[in-house]
Amino acid sequence: MLSIRLQRIGRKGHPTYRVVVQDVRQAPTSGRYVALLGSYDPHTKTTTLEKEKAEFYLKNGAQPSDRVVSLFRSEKISIPKWVKEASKQERSTRNPDKLRKNRPAEPEAPEEKVEEVADDQPVAEAEAPAEEATAEKVEEPKAEEDTTVAEKPAEPAEEVAPAENADETAAEKSEDKA
Repeated sequence: MLSIRLQRIGRKGHPTYRVVVQDVRQAPTSGRYVALLGSYDPHTKTTTLEKEKAEFYLKNGAQPSDRVVSLFRSEKISIPKWVKEASKQERSTRNPDKLRKNRPAEPEAPEEKVEEVADDQPVAEAEAPAEEATAEKVEEPKAEEDTTVAEKPAEPAEEVAPAENADETAAEKSEDKA
């Protein structure tokens, strides 16, 4: 059985295609074909086809591929009724709720109210009460921390002893190896 399909030619990264009539058992890249019907360049969308040859092979039972059917339709080549049309597959998203457009809107942050300063008062006087309030809050926790530090008894210097022991154990291990 014969098929009409595209055969890739052209350089790497820039393909062009031949429209060929080929035996079904042959690979499209084998280079063997029964007839050359034309070419297709997907970059410029140009097609060159021999319409008479294409209609001849379609009448005699050559099965066109899906892409070739769309090329023949664009070139207004008559296609027999027995040719199967490629059905459009519906696309579905796996997790549509994860898409940004489907997420619920985030609540907007409320805008901070800016206090207006009267023209009579200088700017420094308006800011002074706020600075005094923060200074008082800062002083109170410091007083509590001072009392807790004073109540703690001084700890003996035990931290130095383990460090000395570690040096002694390292020296003992090096002697054992020797």
